[in-house]
Amino acid sequence: MKLFLFALAFFGLTTTSSAEIEKIGEPCETGICLYCWPKLPAVAHWHHERGPSLKYGANTLARDGTTFMDADTVMYAKALYKPRIPGTTSLDVVLMNNDKEQFVRDTPVVKRSEVKALKTGDGQILRSFTFFPATQGNWERVSYGEEDDFYLIFTISSRTKSGYDKALPAYEAMINAYRKTR
Repeated sequence: MKLFLFALAFFGLTTTSSAEIEKIGEPCETGICLYCWPKLPAVAHWHHERGPSLKYGANTLARDGTTFMDADTVMYAKALYKPRIPGTTSLDVVLMNNDKEQFVRDTPVVKRSEVKALKTGDGQILRSFTFFPATQGNWERVSYGEEDDFYLIFTISSRTKSGYDKALPAYEAMINAYRKTR
């Protein structure tokens, strides 16, 4: 019963914001697990993967004909509810620096570069960074934004540079079509 009341309160509080954030409650081992992520526009030749989305807490996309688990390149978007991460006081200072530290820790030979910012369909500018391995690892671009009570993180990740290059236009189109409200 307590978990149900918590879920009701969580969804009640988060629905006051106008962000286009999907909010999902799913039965899980601990009762009801709560998920939220940006509602993404349709991307040609890509599809949503429900299982990995629930597993990783992000709206996951794989190229048609593949799954998130076997695809060379994937895209995903996360929405982090600010009140649930009180130690994160700003997108720039904490969240981006934490991501940088994690990439360097997980892949010590990675080059991080700030690249051209991307603009959403409603005009928000998202700072973007690439994380490219010197030898082995994933080729990634991460774009950061904020909406009301949420930090947004959009990512493209590929096991190969050629897969990254091929999928980058779809990633940019997804962000360009993303809107806070529809």
